[in-house]
Amino acid sequence: MEKVAKSGDGFFLTPHIYTFRIPQVEGGSYVSIKVCWSQKLPYKDGQFCLTVPFSFPTYVIPVGKKIPKREKIQLNVNSGSGTELMIQCSSYPLKELSREVRKLSFVYEAEVPAWSTSDLDFAYTVTSSDLFGGVLLQSPALRDFDEREMFCLYLFPGNKQIRRVFRREVVFVVDISQSMQGLPIENVKNALLASLSKLNPQDSFNIITFNSESNLFSPTMVLATHGSILKATQWLSSNILTTDGGTNIMQPLKQAMKLLSDTSESIPLVFLITDGSVEDEREICNVVKGCLTSGGSVSPRIFTFGIGLYCNHYFLQMLAQIGRGHYDCTYNADNIELRMERLFTTASSVVLADITMNIPENLDSLELFPSRIPDLSFGSPLIMSGRYKGDFPDTIKVKGRLADMSTFIMDLKVQNAKDMSFDRILTRRQIDILTCHAWLSKSKELEDKVAKISLQTSFPSEYTCLILLQTDSEKKVPEPMLLQEIFNKISLPKKGDSKTQKLVSLGCLGVGFGNLTATAKNIPPGANEPKSPEGAEILVNAATNCFSLVLDRCCCMCCIQTLSYMNNQCYIVLTQLCTALACCECINCCYELCECF
Repeated sequence: MEKVAKSGDGFFLTPHIYTFRIPQVEGGSYVSIKVCWSQKLPYKDGQFCLTVPFSFPTYVIPVGKKIPKREKIQLNVNSGSGTELMIQCSSYPLKELSREVRKLSFVYEAEVPAWSTSDLDFAYTVTSSDLFGGVLLQSPALRDFDEREMFCLYLFPGNKQIRRVFRREVVFVVDISQSMQGLPIENVKNALLASLSKLNPQDSFNIITFNSESNLFSPTMVLATHGSILKATQWLSSNILTTDGGTNIMQPLKQAMKLLSDTSESIPLVFLITDGSVEDEREICNVVKGCLTSGGSVSPRIFTFGIGLYCNHYFLQMLAQIGRGHYDCTYNADNIELRMERLFTTASSVVLADITMNIPENLDSLELFPSRIPDLSFGSPLIMSGRYKGDFPDTIKVKGRLADMSTFIMDLKVQNAKDMSFDRILTRRQIDILTCHAWLSKSKELEDKVAKISLQTSFPSEYTCLILLQTDSEKKVPEPMLLQEIFNKISLPKKGDSKTQKLVSLGCLGVGFGNLTATAKNIPPGANEPKSPEGAEILVNAATNCFSLVLDRCCCMCCIQTLSYMNNQCYIVLTQLCTALACCECINCCYELCECF
């Protein structure tokens, strides 16, 4: 971090758009960019759904240049399971190249009159009528600093919902501080009411709204009848409007845990929704741990939902891990309803709870991600991963509790996975989980471990930054190497050196650990995004849709912030301006990212 100049040339304009500058590009050059990313596959109605951005709006297509329009998509599917794959839908006419039990390969290639205006949507199922699972093993990579073996345990709920789900007792804990007012709180209310409508009459619920104080819909849990839901709707509409700017999460969480302290034959759920950070977040985690340890026969599951960049997403993830729940977030208020309802579907369709796995006694060490095993639901398969040292057995016994309170036991077959890379599949979650624990414990050792994993796998983290390595055009780009080897081979320019810079820092791509100042000032999510890097000098005026073009020698860069109310015509005009400037042998580089979180 100290050696690389923090030029800040890389920057997220919005959660969807990332911009960076490639310095000193000569006129007539071809710029080729390869982007690697990972994303979760949403699981809905027994289907895994993949969406990949593949639309090219008119405002990103060069004007006046005739270039061949050839599109190509190559799609390889490896489920990792031993059951057959069934394709459910595809938005493009994919041609099947090969088919095996758990692997499929497709390709689409065509000359088109106009660039695509629709994304790639693809869905498949792993066929099985009932619960099934397995364990995959893999040896570490050759240069892995952690020499322990890797494993991945998976459980699927099955395609047919033949098993009964648990009865639900749910408490919604909703942040209604001043920063949530407007579109965020309206969308939260709509999602909450939609979730209530999915409860059965034998389920029960309650709602706690909070800012600096907390307010309960009812002093006790209420059955989810039509009448009580109607009363809750009216109560919520009259209680979400506030000018109070405080944020006190501890008090409403304690109240929610107390309401659910006597449950026995149901799954108690706590839903926390917030857009802010608080100073006592570590204390909250420790208090919740204590409540879960000393609670009733069934511990409450905690589900957390973060809105915007100002809440501490690692605190919310840590809280969900402690409570055997799940976490989700959105940086866009328009996505709140969709993401919240999806999270509630996962929470409210549990078929197997209190899951344990027998730990082989002959293992010298074992590390689980996450350390507390979540429940299995129709809304989400269960995937556990970890590292071990020793001899792994041929089968692993998994035990859990069904909705009729009977015990479920299954033996999972263990097999080696040679045709899939665990690094690409499991690293993102491993980094997030370790970062949560590093934050909670203030452990420098865990921070260093996360940094090592990040450097080794090229997955961004809070403790590393992304760099561009410039190579001479005549020389072949070197094979992938460790970052330390790059530093050993390259002499970094001193500050103010006019020579070509070999390393360009794009900064840290992490989301940070919340913003207490923005929370205290009640700044709404997205209203005061961090300023753009010096090199781009992006000036966006929301009222007048102004923009600024920055010319740097023979390099032109146009960075435009896409606000929801800006129309395509704006972009067409801006593109035409950029094209007019191209006569100066300038390069316009705009890159749009799809939201993957």
